[in-house]
Amino acid sequence: MESQTESSVPNISIEGIQTVTPMRITEPRQTRQVLVRELAGSGISQRCLNMVQYYRKEKEEDSGWLVAGWIKETLGIALLEQPMICGRLRKGERNDGELEIVSNDCGIRLIEARIQMNLSEFLDLKQREDSEAQLVFWKDIDEQNPQFSPLFYVQVTNFQCGGYSIGTSCSILLTDLLLRTEFLKTWANIHNNIINKNNEQKLPLFYLPGLKNTSSSSSPSIISSSSTKNSGKTIIFKITADSDSLESEWCRNVALACLKEAKNNLGSEMGEDFSLFVNESFEAIKVESHSKNGMLKPQMNRNKEFVCAKWDDLGANEVTFREGNKPTHVSYWITSILGGIVIVMPSMEEEINIIVTIPNEK
Repeated sequence: MESQTESSVPNISIEGIQTVTPMRITEPRQTRQVLVRELAGSGISQRCLNMVQYYRKEKEEDSGWLVAGWIKETLGIALLEQPMICGRLRKGERNDGELEIVSNDCGIRLIEARIQMNLSEFLDLKQREDSEAQLVFWKDIDEQNPQFSPLFYVQVTNFQCGGYSIGTSCSILLTDLLLRTEFLKTWANIHNNIINKNNEQKLPLFYLPGLKNTSSSSSPSIISSSSTKNSGKTIIFKITADSDSLESEWCRNVALACLKEAKNNLGSEMGEDFSLFVNESFEAIKVESHSKNGMLKPQMNRNKEFVCAKWDDLGANEVTFREGNKPTHVSYWITSILGGIVIVMPSMEEEINIIVTIPNEK
């Protein structure tokens, strides 16, 4: 069969959209301060972490429609473990103009879609990375009324062959909650336990093909996405340190050192300006804009303090939503349209992860 070209990749057809909320009301409500001067111009509203996990059809009963149907139930239980993920960004109740994320149980968006293409064909595309933005859903945060914008989306896309992908997009403000707490593993464990316990119930309650025709050749999408693959190159570093090290000068010093290492490792130049996201704790994240000009050169021992890591070290390639069926491939990217990004994120161990994204050269 002749290979597909980039121009012949069919568009995604969105078949359904639902809101998934926690199974119970979150009490007490949790809040996370977002320490930034202003939302507009900070790039927060457009920046997000994207991840696509690809799964082949291993058994006759496998399908993305079934997975999505169970997700409606299992994700609601998993959100009880981390309700901030389904929260909203809003202006604080005080008069100082600060922003905060509040776990107001507004829920996340679950998208079900299909594409007229086989999974193997898609994975073999020479320009696959440019087409992957279709497999995740994202809407930029409304800067005037941020409280109405979801911060987390899940899109399940069905391929013709029965394989499927699970695309996750979350605001950059939630990156640590998704990665640091291993939320995906917790959710997948809950998902598999529910399926095993309901072995005699062949179909989930929210099974879309049982509610509408999902096999027609084309149908208009019911909602549009602003997802983009304008991502740049990303590298991850691990530094042995504890969360007590996260004071401003240390973070700026580490950010510069990591930018220098990223330049050497990726062979890419970056402009003078970059954004620094410091996850100080589960209760606060600090967002700062910096310029490399005028900042002191970092004095850090490369061999002693830095260890290069990979996206897969964060564990998404081991997450299964049907026992024994691991992803055949996982893609990650951080949408970066306004210069470089440095994310300082403590792990659950005695180390700190530094995620550096440098925009693609134009």
